[in-house]
Amino acid sequence: MVRTPQRRPGREPAGAAVLRESVTEAIAAAMFGELADVGYARMSMEAVARRAGVGKAAVYRRWPSKEAMLIDLVGGVVRRNLPEAADTGTFAGDVRALLEVTLEQARHSSVIRIVLDLIAETARTPSLASALSEAVGGPRRAAVAALVTRAVARNELPADVDLELAVDLLLAPLVFRLGFTGGPIDEGYLTRLTGSVCAAIAVARPVSSDSPAS
Repeated sequence: MVRTPQRRPGREPAGAAVLRESVTEAIAAAMFGELADVGYARMSMEAVARRAGVGKAAVYRRWPSKEAMLIDLVGGVVRRNLPEAADTGTFAGDVRALLEVTLEQARHSSVIRIVLDLIAETARTPSLASALSEAVGGPRRAAVAALVTRAVARNELPADVDLELAVDLLLAPLVFRLGFTGGPIDEGYLTRLTGSVCAAIAVARPVSSDSPAS
């Protein structure tokens, strides 16, 4: 009879089974720290390992490359922090709630530094741009689109509203002010932005293919 080999008591299995969550969390924190301090281009797997206090083999066992590590960890953070499509009862109320959540998520200066660095890097690295669009842009845009489709269902917006443009209008102005202009964002600004975005979306329509060129 062939005997099944017995594992020694207390000995951990080899390979993926020994990937400890605490180590993964330390590596993730180190990666975001490196991103904020030196940026994606200068960040290395080895530097992340040193910052996490682990051997570089621990990093490579989890991800084969710097890009894979970034996409996995950034994508995970985005999925865990998608803006909730809060149902306040009105489209204007939903938009204001979305703006407040976005502002709260971006209050830490490191978040803005990382976002701006990755935006710049995607212009130089097409593969990174494509991967971030799928892992980050897609889920976030889908969550925001829920506000628009709900407003359509409530007859606050026309059924033929340009959904893609509406999502752009909901996401871009506040992010641009946070990352590029640095202007103050107070209650008055959020109120004006809410009204302006709602008004713009209300008249946003897809351009018909047979529309005359201007």
